[in-house]
Amino acid sequence: MNIQKFHTCVIATAIACVSALHAVPAVATPGNGFTPSGIVSGQFGSIDVKTESDKVGHWGMMLKTKDDTDVGADRLTVVPGGYSGWHSHPSAVFVTVTQGTIVWTDGTDPVCPAHTYRQGDSFIEPAFHIHNVRSAAGAEFVAIHVNPTGTSGPVFRVDEDQPTNCH
Repeated sequence: MNIQKFHTCVIATAIACVSALHAVPAVATPGNGFTPSGIVSGQFGSIDVKTESDKVGHWGMMLKTKDDTDVGADRLTVVPGGYSGWHSHPSAVFVTVTQGTIVWTDGTDPVCPAHTYRQGDSFIEPAFHIHNVRSAAGAEFVAIHVNPTGTSGPVFRVDEDQPTNCH
């Protein structure tokens, strides 16, 4: 083999190796020290609740789903230094921190902002938003979800790759 063919072979091999490295998909980020415990989950069929005629002051509610729906509650515990790993959910999640402090990082937002929530704080995780929850000193929170039947339990959490905009 002459030197020119040798160099061509080495360069082609190097390009193939670099291309293979870039073609490997990112791996989902599992949690560590993060324990979800289901409290309750119920199946309700399709839901159509409106309180226009029976308001409490100006407060009223409209909740309508087009298909069978589950409503559930989970208690989530994060040990000191623990984190959930990047994930999303197929519906909105209503969260209330019951102990400690959590930091909720929104990987769907290009800026990747981190929001701190303390005991007694409540917030809503939007559907399909990639996020990570962590706690420096440990925490506990309750999550209420209204979601399509068949997506409760382990399939309610969709593991996601760490967003490239979050470091």
